[in-house]
Parts: sequence; C-alpha cells; structure tokens
Amino acid sequence: MAKIIVSDSELVSRYINGDERAFETLVLRFKSKVYTTIYLIVKDTFVAEDLMQDTFIKAVDVLRSGKYNEEGKFLPWVLRIAHNMAIDYFRRDRRYPSVVFEDGSSVFNTLDFADDSYEDIQIKNETHAHLRDLIKKLPDVQREVLVMRHYEDMSFQEIADATGVSINTALGRMRYALINLRKMMSKNSPSYDTNFYPG
Repeated sequence: MAKIIVSDSELVSRYINGDERAFETLVLRFKSKVYTTIYLIVKDTFVAEDLMQDTFIKAVDVLRSGKYNEEGKFLPWVLRIAHNMAIDYFRRDRRYPSVVFEDGSSVFNTLDFADDSYEDIQIKNETHAHLRDLIKKLPDVQREVLVMRHYEDMSFQEIADATGVSINTALGRMRYALINLRKMMSKNSPSYDTNFYPG
C-alpha cells in the first residue's frame, strides 16, 4: 500500500478548519529547511533554533487571523517569514556589516586611523550608526542581500538559494543596494557640513 502524501495546501486548509495535527505535519515536513535558511544568515545554532520557533509561531498567527493567501505555496511563504525573522534579528542586535562598494572601497576606509583618538572612535561609532540607519531604509530585498553578503560573507549562490531567486537577481539586488547606499551617503554624510565646506 502506497502512503498518500497530503499536499501542503490541504494541510493548511485542515489546520485553518481546526485540525492541529495538520500544522504539526507541516512543521515536521519543513522545519529543517526553515532552520537551514535561518542558520545560513545568523550562523548560530541557538539563535537559529529560536528564530525557527518564532517563524512557526508567526505562521500560526497569520493562519489563525485568516490573512493567509499564498495560493497553496506554503514553503516559499514560510521561508520568507524565516528570512525576515533572521534579518530582524540583525536589526535588533544592531550588528551591521562594513560595506564594500563595487570599486573595492570601504564605507569606512577614511576611518582606518593608526591610533584612534577618542574623537576618532566617536566619529567611527557615529558613522556605523549612520550606516545602520541607511541600511534600514533600503528595500527589504536589497537589505537582505547586502547583510548576507557583507556581514555573513555568503556567496551569491548561497544567497540565491536562501532567497529563492536566480544568481542574476541576487547580483542585481546587491548592485542596486550599493548604488542606493552610495546615493544616500553622498546626500547626508554625517561628517560633511555644507556650512563649513561649501560644495
């Protein structure tokens, strides 16, 4: 007797209609993929475990609220939640990458002082904080790729796999993220005051 595999969309429907075990089946079916997606970003087993649980809790909340509308594509949807959880973790943790532009120059290359004075350290801290604020303003898909690439040192193949897009799309998002960051930085550099240095 062949075992009948129930589809994801059928399990979602059953859960929405009150069958708790249907969601347990979905969790068992996809928890390793959700965990891997998160772990690739956070590189910490304990954090990944916590965020995996948070991901499924959020999925339950959405399903119970009646707002789920993914046309049966449960896995990509839950992986997107996992992704956002991992990126939010970075935001909360205030850990952001030192960003390198396409020409190889670093955002902080002007701040690599031999002996950091108190003022130098202050400027560096302010610039890091400023960069974090600018990164938060990027579109989600661009911010994700940037954090994965520059903070987690993931390859574009890994980024493409984790985000479910082609390598070309991942590269394009990275390129636009850097273009947007550079534009924002040139508009409001914290260490540049037009009152003193008329351009």
